[in-house]
Amino acid sequence: MKAGDIVLIRFPQADLIAGKLRPALTLAIAPGNHADLLLAFITSRDYQAVPQFDEILDPSDDDFEMTGLKTRSVIRLARLTSVEPSIVSARLGSISPERLQVVKRRLIKWLQETSPD
Repeated sequence: MKAGDIVLIRFPQADLIAGKLRPALTLAIAPGNHADLLLAFITSRDYQAVPQFDEILDPSDDDFEMTGLKTRSVIRLARLTSVEPSIVSARLGSISPERLQVVKRRLIKWLQETSPD
């Protein structure tokens, strides 16, 4: 597994109850002996997208076919979790390296904006 992969996991809900099997984007793999995955939730509910923050995956995009997704979807960048790789049920596909960089830049900007100076 690597950053940019789209995987299937039982994504935890905000109350930490295990949810349904859902796609998620692998953002990073932790260094060291505990190679946990940092994941962002993916939903087909595009009305939940935060403009200029979340990433839309549209069937008309050049890299959509390689995602393994079936319909227009949203990478929810504020819905993150860290999990052990063993809970991944399957790898669906991936996003392009260029799109991954866009997503990472948005996360970095968000974290910098919310940090105390």
